[in-house]
Amino acid sequence: MGSTSGFAPQGAGSKALQDPAQVRQMIRKGDWTAHTSGAAQAHVQGNVVILPEAFANDFLRYCQRNPKPCPLLAVSEPGQPLLPTLGRDIDIRTDVPRYRVWREGELVEQPTDITSLWRDDLVTFVIGCSFSFEQALLEAGLPLRHVAEGRNVAMYRSNIATEAAGPFSGPMVVSMRPLRAPDAIRAIQITSRFPAVHGAPVHIGDPALIGIADLSKPDYGDAVAVLPDELPVFWACGVTPQAAIAQARPAFCITHAPGAMLITDLFNHQLASF
Repeated sequence: MGSTSGFAPQGAGSKALQDPAQVRQMIRKGDWTAHTSGAAQAHVQGNVVILPEAFANDFLRYCQRNPKPCPLLAVSEPGQPLLPTLGRDIDIRTDVPRYRVWREGELVEQPTDITSLWRDDLVTFVIGCSFSFEQALLEAGLPLRHVAEGRNVAMYRSNIATEAAGPFSGPMVVSMRPLRAPDAIRAIQITSRFPAVHGAPVHIGDPALIGIADLSKPDYGDAVAVLPDELPVFWACGVTPQAAIAQARPAFCITHAPGAMLITDLFNHQLASF
């Protein structure tokens, strides 16, 4: 259910598909309903949570208390579908490839447009995504198997607890990329520079130590092979709020489908801390 692979247009590496405005136009028209790993690679992508205003303060505190999985990039005014600090033409109702609609904490549908569901009390939260540091990893020559294979990144619910705020609590979700030991060390150095998009890994090595029983069965996204000379490297993931929403059970909520992100006009290098 977490995978959105198989719906991306062919030639996702072409020049046109590296322009964020053009990719958003494809998404808005319904021509792209897949994961966005590798799309507009130089630009910041964001996880999305849309909640009624009555829950907004609690969720804001949840993000502030859990900056590793929930680094905030933007928060809208109630009822405002535009996000001008992230891009001049972004409309949160149409510009995510696939959404998830939740009622009482249960996933009820996965539309590609939420215009008909929009309300004047909805507040949008955009949270940093690890896709944003992948450009820096690739530029350093580090291999990312899910990108090479055109897959969504593998994501797992861990046993690492987040700090509660109001009704929001639950486990941290982590994304995994297999790397050889020297590459893993370099990846720590590189991603430490990007705290706004999860920063350094939260775990390296034995997945059982963080409650993951089987790497071949991710909770979200697509499994990739971990070769004998590789270590699984785990980063905090912006899908974490979806686990918290399932526990908080708000009457109504909208999120992105895991891996199907909001693509912004911001450049990834703008988020580097040094």
